[in-house]
Amino acid sequence: MKFTVTTVDSRTAARCGVLHTDHGPVLTPVFMPVGTRASVKSVEPHELRELHVHIILANTYHLYLRPGNDILLKAGGIHRFMNWQEPLLTDSGGYQVYSLSDLRKIKEEGVMFKSHLDGSTQHFTPENVVDTERIIGSDIMMPLDECPPSTAEKEYVRSSGELTIRWAERARKHFSLTAPLYGHEQYLFGITQGGIHADLRTLSTNALVDLGFDGYAVGGMAVGEPAPEMYRILELSHTLLPEEKPRYLMGVGTPENILNAIERGIDMFDCVIPTREGRNGRVYTRHGKMNLRSAKYADDFSSIDEGFDNEVCRNYSRAYIRHLLNVGEILGLKLCTLQNISFFMWLTATARQQIQNGSFLEWKQDFLDQFNISNDQA
Repeated sequence: MKFTVTTVDSRTAARCGVLHTDHGPVLTPVFMPVGTRASVKSVEPHELRELHVHIILANTYHLYLRPGNDILLKAGGIHRFMNWQEPLLTDSGGYQVYSLSDLRKIKEEGVMFKSHLDGSTQHFTPENVVDTERIIGSDIMMPLDECPPSTAEKEYVRSSGELTIRWAERARKHFSLTAPLYGHEQYLFGITQGGIHADLRTLSTNALVDLGFDGYAVGGMAVGEPAPEMYRILELSHTLLPEEKPRYLMGVGTPENILNAIERGIDMFDCVIPTREGRNGRVYTRHGKMNLRSAKYADDFSSIDEGFDNEVCRNYSRAYIRHLLNVGEILGLKLCTLQNISFFMWLTATARQQIQNGSFLEWKQDFLDQFNISNDQA
């Protein structure tokens, strides 16, 4: 994989780069909206492109269960299936299996789990997850890993991390023995584990770097640990990961988390916050977060974020969107989701610009001061 670092901030580890794929370039830092089941909830692919989204994430676990490998193969891969011709990353489903703690058993060979849909027994191994991601046809593939809970004892985190390393080695080998199915190149990232333990995180990162992946994800974060602990691990990871490879912080997150992670050298992010919060009537603006279901917006005919250049802010008032939400019209959920995706794309695009201008630190602090003061959770 070709990844070009174009700018490095002189005072922090923040950097700008270009991730090159056969479906087009991706400018970093970048936020990837989550399209778990081959759809970013309520948003059409052409609308994503209009919001300057150039890469999205889908989930191997969910696509494996529905529509299934046979249909995805007949469709010619996920890009054709969902009419998305931009880059796409697939998570391995390891986190979903982690969340099914009462329905799965982890062994050396892989994970045995019961489908949350019908209770049928399924088996994921490092090898067959790679095979499924070949069938999906994503540009960037994540290998099977185990994500231990933040409450796990250190010895469990150690054994779990060592298992993830062995799985990563098997996935890397199987990846090298298989070929893409649809004429475009695919790339495999490694996922570091080790929780908040510096020695275990170092062991995991060094082992994965030695295996030689196309990029690296920092896994096992944002699972309940305090934010300062996550930032400490990111600072450590920055010193261990190759400068010439992209870095992905999985499942993060809030604007504050994203900007603090960019400061510590992270290039790629994903999170369900924009779509999940949007479906609940909570929207993100440059001046804070708003709950549009609140009665105080009933006769507020201003836009969500005055001067923000997107379709939602140009055409719809707070009062109208509140009305849609309160009468159960689907359009209300969609407009909130579009606003949130637009905001997160603006956030990382502005971070790129500020890094290039040498003013990232000042802008980050000014933005977070304003954003946190103006949060509206009513």
